[in-house]
Amino acid sequence: MIKTVGIISRPRREDIARVVPPLVDWLKAHGAQVICDSETSVCLGPLAGETRKREELPDCADLLIVLGGDGTLLSAARLPSVRSVPILAVNLGSMGFLTTVSQDEIYSILEEIFCGKHRVSERVMLQAEIVRDGAVIRRQIALNDAVLNKAALARIMDLELRVDGEYVTTYKADGLILSTPTGSTAYSLAAGGPIVYPIVEAFIITPICPHTLTNRPLVIPDSVTIEVDFKSEDEAVFLTLDGQVGIELVRGDRVRVRKAPEQLLLVRPAKKTYFQILRSKLKWGER
Repeated sequence: MIKTVGIISRPRREDIARVVPPLVDWLKAHGAQVICDSETSVCLGPLAGETRKREELPDCADLLIVLGGDGTLLSAARLPSVRSVPILAVNLGSMGFLTTVSQDEIYSILEEIFCGKHRVSERVMLQAEIVRDGAVIRRQIALNDAVLNKAALARIMDLELRVDGEYVTTYKADGLILSTPTGSTAYSLAAGGPIVYPIVEAFIITPICPHTLTNRPLVIPDSVTIEVDFKSEDEAVFLTLDGQVGIELVRGDRVRVRKAPEQLLLVRPAKKTYFQILRSKLKWGER
């Protein structure tokens, strides 16, 4: 039963002031308490009602509504405790592979949720660790991908890949993308990686502009541990997570990636399939 709904939105969007007030009224009319994050309240002013910090919402909500684009959802996916709360992601942007619910569909999907007829897609997340001098100094969750690359891509990198401790190869490339199936339609796809159905239990390893043409994307089980060592003489190397969190690495660091212990719960429209989304977003079958 949905008793409390949290609303997260991309700040400073004109759409928020138009979309959120009637949404709040609908939720309250259906017996739900509504809490907005502080970013949304800035857009709404006194209409925002009860407000909490964004990182506090997952602990007090039975459902999270995320209004924005895929970037807004990716940011919300990294919040503490969010992986135990279903998320309804509503697209206020353009492409929206993850935020597949349109503004026109909000209330019909909410009717399904409040009647218990909605579907939930469980999405694997990855956990990336930075190991320095044998100790983990940083640990971060990501929904789409972890990317190793340089601040300037004028020179290629040497990236040594191991899977479950076994040496695989040393890529000479501009970088390396370690992606979940959900992230297969993001940076990995742009770099030539495959589209992987979201519930496939796999990771995708995609080199960015590899020097050797036979270094193709690699699909492996998500039960393994991936480790990457790099060599860089003088240029900065970064680990970027979901295209939003950048961490500068130092020579000798190791990046370790494995499946996160919890999954993200995405509410999906009952009548919209993944292949319908692909056809729509990628314009398949059109001339």
